[in-house]
Amino acid sequence: MAIVLGPNQYGKAEVRLVRVARDTAVHDIRDLTVSTALRGDFRDAHTTGDQHQVLPTDTQKNTVFALAKQHGVGAIEQFALMLADHFIDACTAASGARVEIVEQPWSRIPVAGAGHDHAFYRGGGGLRNTVVNVDGSGTERRAHVVSGVEDLVVLKTTGSEFRGFQRDRYTTLDDTDDRILATSLVARWRYESATGPDDLDWDDCYAAITTQLMERFAEEHSFALQQTLAAMGAAVLRSRPEVAEIKFSAPNKHHFAVDLEPFGLTNANEVFYAADRPYGLIETSVLRDDASDPGRAWHAIPGFC
Repeated sequence: MAIVLGPNQYGKAEVRLVRVARDTAVHDIRDLTVSTALRGDFRDAHTTGDQHQVLPTDTQKNTVFALAKQHGVGAIEQFALMLADHFIDACTAASGARVEIVEQPWSRIPVAGAGHDHAFYRGGGGLRNTVVNVDGSGTERRAHVVSGVEDLVVLKTTGSEFRGFQRDRYTTLDDTDDRILATSLVARWRYESATGPDDLDWDDCYAAITTQLMERFAEEHSFALQQTLAAMGAAVLRSRPEVAEIKFSAPNKHHFAVDLEPFGLTNANEVFYAADRPYGLIETSVLRDDASDPGRAWHAIPGFC
């Protein structure tokens, strides 16, 4: 029996980067968690311990800080693409690079009706993220960009039902035609590589897509969380030709109406017990039937079917 080395990669995980732009009196802040990984011909490092082709993970960390200083940090997708290309050029044994970035949102503190120039508070609306996978360079370069949002907590107090489901001897759940629907949404969408993803307005795309997801969640009458997610994904694909597919992972954050009859009170869907676990977990994908080959786009992105 021969033992061979399988797929491998290595890098620096969760580099905490805060970049403040001080070009004017009105400062901007980007708060990122950056993870980098290289793949390629690193056989000697695994089989003999020879590190001559390994670009240290500490160097990768330092590179994140240096490029943030030299080039600034705009859209996280563009920063990730720049890092990936840099690492492929800098490490002779690397044939591909993966860069994942999660952005912590900050909003300006309002003072006298306007945002303060240099004071911020941690904003809401979920965490923006991206995963960039680049293979090769020059004419052989192929880049894949998967962006998304996580921890986007949304809730609607009506306009949701769940009934007509299969029953067996262990079923105790009652049909309902009026319930709270809530989830902590994780959504990730793959940009069409054929459209030249390097040239997209990443910030505009992110704002438009997340706005559309929330609007569809609010407006779509829900017969089940599955149907709501599918409608949300379809709405994005219909209006954003640069998106090839979108995937969701959505815990159903259950809210159960409390029985108040023992206290002589009627509960008309006004008082609920919010259960944190167990919870239903719905995962689904919506894609164009003519979507391009995803290649390595979803490489090492866990949590989806």
